[in-house]
Amino acid sequence: MQDLPHQSVRTPCAIAYHRSVTDPASPSALDEALARIGDRWTLLVVAALLGGSRRFNELQRDVTGLAPNILSDRLKRLERDGLIVARPYSERPVRLAYELTADGRGLAGALRLLSDWGARRSEGAESLRHPACGTPLEARWYCPTCARVVAEDEAAEVRHI
Repeated sequence: MQDLPHQSVRTPCAIAYHRSVTDPASPSALDEALARIGDRWTLLVVAALLGGSRRFNELQRDVTGLAPNILSDRLKRLERDGLIVARPYSERPVRLAYELTADGRGLAGALRLLSDWGARRSEGAESLRHPACGTPLEARWYCPTCARVVAEDEAAEVRHI
């Protein structure tokens, strides 16, 4: 395999990115993410759990239009993928409360971006607002190494490594 530019250490992420660029049949990071959370109901269940632990009936109430069998399936998938944990709150009958793991909570930023994108494209939908002043929020990419916001023209050059 040829060397990656500006990369002396071969991390698994760098190797995976290199493969996805050089081998189109190889799944990309986005392919991997969508395989785990890419359907409508999964994202809505995760969004409902961002507020804290919920029981099955609470989730069914909070996610309008979600059939019980689909909710059950999505909860099992999310648990299998390590995005939620199910904790029993009753033994007879066994009843579970669901909460996000650290990986699941890590989706909060992506969900906020999707929500903002949807709000800007639909009438009547509210953008996320700063609680202190009420101004709609704007998302920016930030580089902690450089300690600065990445400019829009630079963002087009951003790559997974």
